[in-house]
Amino acid sequence: MSNLLVVNGLTTQFESKNGPLTVVDGVDFTLKKGEVLGLVGESGCGKSVTSLSILQLLDKYGKISSGEVLYENTNLVNKTEKEMKKIRGKEISMIFQDPMNSLNPVLTIGKQIGEVIEKHEKVKGAKLKQKVVDLLNLGGIPRADEIFHEYPHRLSGGMKQRVMIAMAIACNPTMLIADEPTTALDVTIQAQILDLLRSLKDELDMSILLITHDLGVVAEMCDRVVVMYAGQVVETTDTRTLLRNPRHPYTEGLIQATPHQSKGKSRLKSIVGQVPTPDQYSPGCRFADRCPKAMDICQSNVPPLFEIDGQTSCRCWLYEMKEEVI
Repeated sequence: MSNLLVVNGLTTQFESKNGPLTVVDGVDFTLKKGEVLGLVGESGCGKSVTSLSILQLLDKYGKISSGEVLYENTNLVNKTEKEMKKIRGKEISMIFQDPMNSLNPVLTIGKQIGEVIEKHEKVKGAKLKQKVVDLLNLGGIPRADEIFHEYPHRLSGGMKQRVMIAMAIACNPTMLIADEPTTALDVTIQAQILDLLRSLKDELDMSILLITHDLGVVAEMCDRVVVMYAGQVVETTDTRTLLRNPRHPYTEGLIQATPHQSKGKSRLKSIVGQVPTPDQYSPGCRFADRCPKAMDICQSNVPPLFEIDGQTSCRCWLYEMKEEVI
């Protein structure tokens, strides 16, 4: 498969009273056509900021300080806001976190989805309404004709998420960014949303960048995985390899902290400590203070990404002198 999106050295900073803080630090990854790529890590690792940087949706205090985001070989970082507006929703669409608060409470469902179509495809009137209803049906929403006239507060969390998905695919985008699409939903609804995303990916031939902290979701949905910690990529590999043979100690910790049905009621392990904030980054490996395998070099030297067996890369000094540095 050829590459649809290539992110090279993406660095995003936010202004603070103490100067710029680097939240995304030299991130590299590729998304292939027709692929589902998982972006994984705890809250505060920089996953959502990475996705917002791709679409240039940072607030006024944030900026991309270096790197490139190549979509279909075109660098989005160089695009103007006017140019990005033509891409957002049309070619690259996004499902934002928390469907409860992502919809406008004073606009009907039909109006909100219709605005996206009207902006990019100039469809109006009866044709516009029919297209919105068709999208609601495609999103598995019952009584689509009635839901068209409803306001968000009348819908359940699962229904709101389906509306968000319908809105995201309104213009048949080539790429979909799904930011924690199953958060705050019960297990049954989560499974339904994942099934919907999977079927829409195949039907619309989309590539998906799936942002999540849930390795169960990764196992079900993703072809490859990028693991982030404290703004950096620490491991990249295919899903099967990641779950069976994690290389980075942080990835090992994430997997050990994930419930497994086969383990019954056995006690879950946890990763000691918490993700440092950008003003607390150490001069060495950012995971060193929480790592059970930390060495002296980890405290003072930032590890590069080491290439392992041609398909896995890992940011850990355990692989120094053993593998090729990327």
